[in-house]
Amino acid sequence: MSATAALAILRQHQEVIQQLEGLLPDILSFAARLITCLDGGGTVLWMGNGGSAGDAQHLSAELIGRFQRERRGLRSLALSTDTSLLTAVANDYGFEQVFARQVSALAGRGDVVVAISTSGSSRNVVKGAEAARAVGATVVALTGAGGGQLRALSDLLLAVPSGVTARVQEAHILIGHLVCELVDDHVAARSQQGT
Repeated sequence: MSATAALAILRQHQEVIQQLEGLLPDILSFAARLITCLDGGGTVLWMGNGGSAGDAQHLSAELIGRFQRERRGLRSLALSTDTSLLTAVANDYGFEQVFARQVSALAGRGDVVVAISTSGSSRNVVKGAEAARAVGATVVALTGAGGGQLRALSDLLLAVPSGVTARVQEAHILIGHLVCELVDDHVAARSQQGT
């Protein structure tokens, strides 16, 4: 890759990240929904495929462990980590059901299911979102431009304004980090107040 091509990628990344300012109200709403869920004893469940599965695991770990501040662990679960379960469900019901089966078993009213799909139309993520709606959980979707099929299934859609998978994934992790920092600030403030 030439320096010119690399510079073009860096500039494309910067343009996408700058456009996230337009999503700031939705990012704040995402954090508020997680805070309400966690304060109420609920669980945040994350799902995605490939790089989005990695993001789901990464962001779930930030809540359970910590992001920047020392605090109690928060209820969070990445649905892409149990290989025995994933392969059993894929074998018995089909890969499209690997998230829906878990959501149906583990999620309920008051929980938040975060559906991560750059296209917004990954079949198993869509089925997981449908299952979340059926059990009364809140669905937050992180997608690329347009939102795909998740647009109609989410209570809150954060559609990154790009059709380039790598740029969308880079934006998703930044959105996730912003949300984790807002959650950290809330938990720290509550700890200082003794609540």
